[in-house]
Amino acid sequence: MEEIELFLEDARDQMSKTLSHVATEVSKIRAGKASPAMLDGVMVSYYGAMSPLNQVASITAPEARSLFIKPWEKTLIFEIEKAIMAANLGLTPQNDGQQVIINIPMLTEERRKQLVKQVAVECEQGKVSIRSIRKDINEQLKKIKGVSEDDVKNGEEKVQKQTDEAIAKIDALMKKKESEIMTV
Repeated sequence: MEEIELFLEDARDQMSKTLSHVATEVSKIRAGKASPAMLDGVMVSYYGAMSPLNQVASITAPEARSLFIKPWEKTLIFEIEKAIMAANLGLTPQNDGQQVIINIPMLTEERRKQLVKQVAVECEQGKVSIRSIRKDINEQLKKIKGVSEDDVKNGEEKVQKQTDEAIAKIDALMKKKESEIMTV
């Protein structure tokens, strides 16, 4: 019985990590509003080493349609512009000598639909991962020696309940992001 609880805890941990990953990936998909998270993953050359943008500058969204990136050192302005262009985010950086400014263009209806599809793909990958975790845990439960079939069945039911909860969270995340994207 104790082994079953360990497997259930393992399933809970793995599903939690998957949910966090899906939430992070979905947050990177822009919804028409400026968000510092849009620039997560942008790497800047800083004294010869690649560093995340948010570690060499402060990123703020003072308005819904613009991002301001204020580097800790003014010499980084051109490196930041170069890194944003290289990241291929569809954003055009400009600078005023003090900071890098990014104006976020309005999304077209077609682009909104593409973004919704992208969100659906990310969420579906998350669901597949959750189901895979369920399958692996159920297989491990069946291999436990010295445990009754009823205990294994109860364990499988608990794993299924965890799976259903995780998938419901992904669905809720998807609906929320879709409404963000489609809101003009």
